[in-house]
Amino acid sequence: MSTGSGADSAPAPTTHDSRTAPDPTRKSSMFSSLRVRNYRLFFLGQVVSNTGTWMQRIAQDWLVLSLTGSSAAVGITTALQFLPMLLFGLYGGVLVDRLPKRPTLLGTQSAMAVTGLALAALTLTGHVQVWHVYVAAFAVGLATVLDNPARQSFVSEMVGPKQLQNAVSLNSANFQSARLIGPAVAGLMITGVGTGWAFLANGLSFVAPIAGLLLMRSRELHVVERAPRGKGQLREGLRYVAGRPELIWPIVLVGFIGTFGFNFPVWLSAYADDVFHAGAGAYSLFNTVMAVGSLVGALLAARRGTARLRVLIAAAAAFGALEVVAATAPSYWLFALLMAPIGVFGLTVNVTANTAVQMGTDPAMRGRVMALFMMVFMGGTPLGAPLVGWITDAYGARVGFAVGGVVSLAAAATIGLVLTRVGGLRLAIAWRHGHPHVNLVPRDRGKELAAVA
Repeated sequence: MSTGSGADSAPAPTTHDSRTAPDPTRKSSMFSSLRVRNYRLFFLGQVVSNTGTWMQRIAQDWLVLSLTGSSAAVGITTALQFLPMLLFGLYGGVLVDRLPKRPTLLGTQSAMAVTGLALAALTLTGHVQVWHVYVAAFAVGLATVLDNPARQSFVSEMVGPKQLQNAVSLNSANFQSARLIGPAVAGLMITGVGTGWAFLANGLSFVAPIAGLLLMRSRELHVVERAPRGKGQLREGLRYVAGRPELIWPIVLVGFIGTFGFNFPVWLSAYADDVFHAGAGAYSLFNTVMAVGSLVGALLAARRGTARLRVLIAAAAAFGALEVVAATAPSYWLFALLMAPIGVFGLTVNVTANTAVQMGTDPAMRGRVMALFMMVFMGGTPLGAPLVGWITDAYGARVGFAVGGVVSLAAAATIGLVLTRVGGLRLAIAWRHGHPHVNLVPRDRGKELAAVA
C-alpha cells in the first residue's frame, strides 16, 4: 500500500532491517497511536462500523442456513464474498497505489452501506431469497477489493512509520472488540426481532467511519507521492515480493491458514446446529468467546515492539493444533472454551504477518504488496470454504474442523523449516537456570550453543 510520509514530515529513509526490527529499547504505550487525532477519528468510526459488520456476518450465515439447511450453502456465501479479492485483489492494489486513500475509502464505505441497507429491505419485507444474499455477499467483496488495501495503507498515512506496529495491532483489537459486541447483539436480534434488523444496523453503522473520514485534517496526514499510471506495475509488485523470502513465506503461510483454517462460519454454525443442537444462541456464543481470545491476542501484539517470524510460525502451529483438539471436544462448554485460545493464536498469526509484511515493504510498493497479502489471506476462502463445507456436510463438523487444523499445522511446520534453511538458521537448545531454552540462531552460533549446552 502506498503509505508513508510527505517530503516535509518524512523521516530519513530507513533500511530494510530497521523496518522489520524496530528499536527494542524504545518503549511505547499500548494505545500510543491514539494520540494522533486523525487516527483517533478513524479508530472510533471503525469501532461502530466493525460492530455492524459482525452483526451482518452472523445474520447472513444464519439466514442462509435457515433458508437452505446446508453448510455448503454457507460456504458458498462466504466464498462469494471473498471471490472478488481472489480475482481482482492484485489489480485493486495497483489502483490503491495510484489513488488518494481518503476519497477511495469514502467511496468503498458508502457502497458497503448501500449493500447492507438493500439486504435489510429485502429481509424485512419478507422477499429475501438465497440468491439475494449471494449477490449482496459478492457486492461487498467487490468493494473490499479496494477498501482493504486502502484502509491498511491509510493507517501509515495517519500515524507515520514509528507508530505503524502499534496502530496495526490496535486495528485488530478494534475489529475483535466489535466481534465481542456484534455477535451477541446479532444473536439477540435474530431470536428477538429477526435477521433483517441486523442488516439494517450494519447499513446505518457506516455513518460513523464516513463522518470520521470527513472530519480528518488533510495537513496532518503523512502522504507519499502516488504511483503514476504505467505498464508493468502488477508484475513489478510480484517480482518485488518474490525476491524477498521475509515477505513471500509469511504470505504463503497465511494463504494456507486463510484457505483451510479460518472457515469458522461453516464450522461453528454446523457445531451449533448439528453437533450440539443449540441454535443461533450457541453460534453467537462461539463467535463471542473466540472474539475474547482474539482481543487478548491483539492487545498482546500491541505491546510487542517487533513482528518476529518465529512468533508467527509458533502461533500458526499452536492455532492448527488447537483446532484439531477442539474438533474432538466431547462437550458443548469445552468446545466453547477452546474458542478463546484459538482466537488468541489466530489473531497473533494475522497481526504478526500483517505487520511484518507492511514494515518490510517500501511505502511506494505497499498497496500492491498488501493487496497480495489480503488476496492470499482472504481470497483463498472461495477455494477453501466450499471444500470445507462439502467435507462438513459429508463427514460431519468434527472431521471438517480437524482437516482445517491439520492443514494449518502442516503449513506452519513446513514453512518454519523453509525459513530456517533460507535464513541459515538452526534449532538450538541450551540449559539456562535449570530450564531448557529453545531458539532459532545462525548455524555457526547454534553449534557453539550446542557445545556449551
